[in-house]
Amino acid sequence: MGEVAGLTVDRVDLDRGRVMVLGKGSKEREVPMSDYATAAVADYLRAGRALMAPEGSSGLFFNRRRNPFSERDIRTMVEQYVGRLLPGRRVTPHTLRHSFATHLLEGGADIRAVQELLGHASVATTQRYTHVSRSRLFEVYERAHPRA
Repeated sequence: MGEVAGLTVDRVDLDRGRVMVLGKGSKEREVPMSDYATAAVADYLRAGRALMAPEGSSGLFFNRRRNPFSERDIRTMVEQYVGRLLPGRRVTPHTLRHSFATHLLEGGADIRAVQELLGHASVATTQRYTHVSRSRLFEVYERAHPRA
């Protein structure tokens, strides 16, 4: 959440479909955006941001009070959308992050690539975080490790 809340316009590269995010420990990493997300951000920058952004602000996203998005704003938005789409379910931004990583790994993504996307320093963190089955981890390990 802090990564999204901290985004600024200069960190978005629409031509390459990438965004530079600042993670824990002030570590920067480049994250790809889908074509859909790239188009949506381009439309927002062209039409919507000017209505929301205070003069001279470098922030990317703003709340209805024209303040840069906070982590609390993002959490509230997630809760509102989940409440409409999945009544009675508790889904947090952490749940979305967990689901993202798990789906990537179960779909055949390399654990090192997922580790990089999530900004984990250690692959062990990615393993614990995603709760991927041991057999799946060994399969990926054997395919990717040079001495496997």
